[in-house]
Amino acid sequence: MSSIGNFATLIVNDCDFARFARRPKDALWSQLIAIPTCFAVTSFIGIIVSSSSTAIYGQPIWDPLDILAKFIDNGSSAERFGVFAIALAFSLAQLAANIAANSVSAGSDLTALLPRSSNFTTYLSAYSVFLSSIAGVMATDYYIVRKGYLEVRGLYDARKSGPYYYTMGVTWRAYPAYFSGILVTIVGFAGAVGQPVPVGAIYLYNVNFFCGFIVSSIIYWALCTISPVPAVSTCWMEVGDVDDVDVAYDAKLDNT
Repeated sequence: MSSIGNFATLIVNDCDFARFARRPKDALWSQLIAIPTCFAVTSFIGIIVSSSSTAIYGQPIWDPLDILAKFIDNGSSAERFGVFAIALAFSLAQLAANIAANSVSAGSDLTALLPRSSNFTTYLSAYSVFLSSIAGVMATDYYIVRKGYLEVRGLYDARKSGPYYYTMGVTWRAYPAYFSGILVTIVGFAGAVGQPVPVGAIYLYNVNFFCGFIVSSIIYWALCTISPVPAVSTCWMEVGDVDDVDVAYDAKLDNT
């Protein structure tokens, strides 16, 4: 039943997917075979893993994340790397499934409104043009500029003196980096929808996520180097990786 519940939302809007079939039976047989088979296999794996966890840890563990947490406890470096690889696969699967599934309706509407200049696959591809630059800025800010350091209390400080107030609540460094990442591949996106563009732009668009991510990361890092942001660390200091928690949470921040 949990498998059906997991698929309930797609059952309701199944017509958004089945409408692209040439004949009704094309959608019937593919789903009739694939859905029960895939869910049966994944459910079987879940049952086997849970049963194995009972023998190993003395209690049944259904949640895959809890299983991974058990692997880390007293695990070797190889086991920690394996957990990282599995967790990364989980993250990518969730992102890909949710972005694609929730874009079906909007993509179909755009295709219907602009049939000659828009199609669903191009619409999905355009996601990475805009999201890659956001991801580049976020990753660079956290891992390179701040080195994992966050003043948690400062995140909720709306005063102008707060470390994350920036300029009227806006960090101007992020926007040039964001738009720079988009500009690298936006020309290729125009070519993907039928406009004449240089062949080099098409090549860049084919790897648009990596281009946008790298360019926005470099621009943001350069701007933060020229005009440093507040609340940074000279060494890696993520919450949970330091002994003195007060340092990570900036206990000296005035609450008044």
